[in-house]
Amino acid sequence: MIYEVIVDISNSQVDRVFDYRGEGYEIGCRVEVPFGSKRIEGFIVGQKSESDVDESKIKEIVRPLDDFCALSRELLELCDFMRKKYHLRQVDALRLCIPAQMRNGRVKPLFKTEISLADGIDAQAAAASLKAGAFRQKQIIERLQKEKTVLSEILGREYGAAALNALKKKGIVASREVTVRRTPYRGLESESVAHILTEEQQNAVFRIESASGVYLLHGVTGSGKTEVYMRVIEDAVKNNKTAVMLVPEISLTPNVMRLFRNRFKDKVALLHSGLSAGERFDEWHRLKTGEAMIAVGARSAIFAPLKNIGVIIIDEEHDGSYFSESNPRYDTQEVAEFRRAYNDCALVLGSATPSLKTYYNASKGKINLIELKNRINNRPLPQVDIVDMAAEVRAGNKELFSRQLKEELKKTVEEGHQAILFLNRRGYSSFVMCSKCGYVAKCPNCDVSLTYHRDEDVLKCHYCGKMFRLFKTCPACKSAFIRQGRVGDQQVVEYIRSFLPDVKVLRMDADTTQGKDSHRKILEAFGRGEASVLVGTQMIAKGHDFPRVTLVGILEGDQSLYYSDYMAAEKTFQLLTQVAGRSGRDKSAGKVVLQTYNPRHYCLRLAASQDYVSFFKREIALREATGFPPFATVVRLLYSDENGEKCIELLNRHYSEIERLKNVYGEDFLFLQKMRCPVKRIDKKYRFQILMRLSAGKTDEIMQRIYEICDKNEKKVTVFAEVNPQNMS
Repeated sequence: MIYEVIVDISNSQVDRVFDYRGEGYEIGCRVEVPFGSKRIEGFIVGQKSESDVDESKIKEIVRPLDDFCALSRELLELCDFMRKKYHLRQVDALRLCIPAQMRNGRVKPLFKTEISLADGIDAQAAAASLKAGAFRQKQIIERLQKEKTVLSEILGREYGAAALNALKKKGIVASREVTVRRTPYRGLESESVAHILTEEQQNAVFRIESASGVYLLHGVTGSGKTEVYMRVIEDAVKNNKTAVMLVPEISLTPNVMRLFRNRFKDKVALLHSGLSAGERFDEWHRLKTGEAMIAVGARSAIFAPLKNIGVIIIDEEHDGSYFSESNPRYDTQEVAEFRRAYNDCALVLGSATPSLKTYYNASKGKINLIELKNRINNRPLPQVDIVDMAAEVRAGNKELFSRQLKEELKKTVEEGHQAILFLNRRGYSSFVMCSKCGYVAKCPNCDVSLTYHRDEDVLKCHYCGKMFRLFKTCPACKSAFIRQGRVGDQQVVEYIRSFLPDVKVLRMDADTTQGKDSHRKILEAFGRGEASVLVGTQMIAKGHDFPRVTLVGILEGDQSLYYSDYMAAEKTFQLLTQVAGRSGRDKSAGKVVLQTYNPRHYCLRLAASQDYVSFFKREIALREATGFPPFATVVRLLYSDENGEKCIELLNRHYSEIERLKNVYGEDFLFLQKMRCPVKRIDKKYRFQILMRLSAGKTDEIMQRIYEICDKNEKKVTVFAEVNPQNMS
């Protein structure tokens, strides 16, 4: 038999199938094959009885790499869809479907030795037969009588290897090799509470369970979307089907896993990048073998090795993290739609602030719209007070907090409640500047200013991660007059401690969550009431449910409003609404203080009233008038290389070809321009871009022609094509 193999090398020159000879292999298996002078790994993607290649040149497959078939037919078809849709190398798509640590044999199932009493051994008689001083041997027998089986390493650690070996020699205990599961987030389980569904929730569950298709579950914050998800998944599992539950942030997975483990026990498996290599492999393997039926995780969980999927859920579907912005680039929602169609199941897109594209499709009947308009138990939405910080300055208050926020925070803490303070800027200050000559500390590798981090007393680049010592005098003019730029969340914590010195404050951002389980530890500590205030960036905005939080403070609410991005207002509205929704989720009423220098902006006003529909109507009219998504498609070709001249030369050549393409398609090209990227250099690589807007109806056709142009890259410059990019920097 001839097998078609994709070799595990991410290089365009070998991005094709190679024929190998073998017998007894399944399509989707990983195998070791000879390639040139080496042996490498590969994926079997097809088979045939004959080959067009000279028979003398066809080599033999060396061996299978696993004792199971890694990729199902569905996942192979998905990878082929992604290869064509996103212009990916085949192996880059295939790699998404297995834990990275499986490659090169870096992780395997974990085997350990398990000890039990030998067959036919009576525990009491065995203990009585031992010498009077053999206390530890007797303790081992007593423990095995109670627990039946215990791992050898535990018994050896607690009672000593000598005592255990003595029992083995006497034939009192027996040992055997067992597979040990490396389970993430152990001990999350708590007592499961049955919730009575509201009428709106019952209607939502009924509609989703009634028919396959795509559903937008649009519910205000605190309306009980999670309970709807769990009921729909429960129905799928009862019908012997599997389910996928996606969340946008790793920080959300501990809380989601607690809820799901309470309800579904060991049927749930977790997949995300924050797990150890062993944990990720074991969770993936449990899904592969059918031991687990529900995959929970961030966007990578959409590639879970599940069969017979009954429902796919994307929570906070508007979130930008569902778009992969590095190679391989893909849109999780489009991948989910492929799997939904393949399995003829339901795809549920949940959000209090759906993307304009999703809500537009729902308003036009392209997908099914389900509304949850009320909070659970009809709790009111939090009261949002917009504070004009310009007026605060005129009144003589130049501090970080408005007078109202400061007083509300003091009151909240005194009453024993909790507060969340949001500032979407980590670090202590956003830049360091010389007041005399204007020198600003910049990263030598990137075209960005360095951020000061007081915890480590360093200047840090948030793009490449490089760190530098903080200077005391200006490197340019030697002046000692150094001032710091815009406030970061570290400075917010310091400011709170200046007027509430006895109050415990936690901070949650990319700096404090680098360690394993750090998200969970911070959130659990806050949930237990170990701190009265949680300060953080956007990772605290989504999905968290803290019953004791009655105050949310939003600093610089207009921070993201003026980005040079057509999605700036949409992203700002979503972020502010989500943050505000963390307040007043239990019996106590919630309050939100939104600080801004532009209090009359429609985006802030509508976010304060959580009026999504009015915001949608205003923003969608603007998009239609200006020709932006969903009425057109934005495409960016990104060029980067350490040699800027090479970038420009290739970009100009491609631009000329695209101009000729524009002449062919005429009005389907709404805009075409070449330019430097807003961030001109990252990690020593210069960055340039071609921006275009295409008519929505012709996008797929034109993109295939553009991909062909991008492939003409003899300069070996890094070129990425992005469709509707989430980040225009």
